[in-house]
Amino acid sequence: MEFKKKVIGFPLFSTSHLNSLEENRQVLRNQLTKWQKKGLVIKLKKGLYILNEIDRKITLSRTFLANQLYEPSYISTEYALGFYDLIPERVADITSVSPKKTMTFENKFGRFIYQHVKITCFTGYRMLQDENRLNYFIAEPEKALVDFIYLNRSLFGNKDKEIFESLRLQNIESLSVKKMIKYAKIFKNHRFMNTIKLLVKFIKEV
Repeated sequence: MEFKKKVIGFPLFSTSHLNSLEENRQVLRNQLTKWQKKGLVIKLKKGLYILNEIDRKITLSRTFLANQLYEPSYISTEYALGFYDLIPERVADITSVSPKKTMTFENKFGRFIYQHVKITCFTGYRMLQDENRLNYFIAEPEKALVDFIYLNRSLFGNKDKEIFESLRLQNIESLSVKKMIKYAKIFKNHRFMNTIKLLVKFIKEV
């Protein structure tokens, strides 16, 4: 109960906070293990936890969690495309990009996938707030599409138009082709740049 009083106001807590909560850090680590078994504390990943649903003061969104599980990162590619209604499917996994290595986490909130991009390409995102007014980062629509094509560029070749059609893109009239070109340039990949130019042509023809 004493521990709960100390952390109940936080959306989540990590082992790095333990020193400020308890002088004997190892004792608290042992307690965390016991509390997990009893369902009082839920482990999101190694070193990151939340209180159980009954005791939590703040309801956590998966978009907020996506940023917290792996920092720095922003939501992009398939999930962001679905979020902006640029594809008809709603994507179950939360997909993000990060300048850190590729990683996947699974917990009771679902699967969170992180793909690597160079630090120079880690841009083109915005900050939004979830229903609990917690901040999270998500790619702009144009960057989400550029990220997706870059990270799946091995699928694109001489039949780019057919691939674009298979993506079943929708509401593409809302996209800025200037932004797409700008974001594509930072990847400094000639073949990829040609693919984006073909995509821009495809969008203009639709």
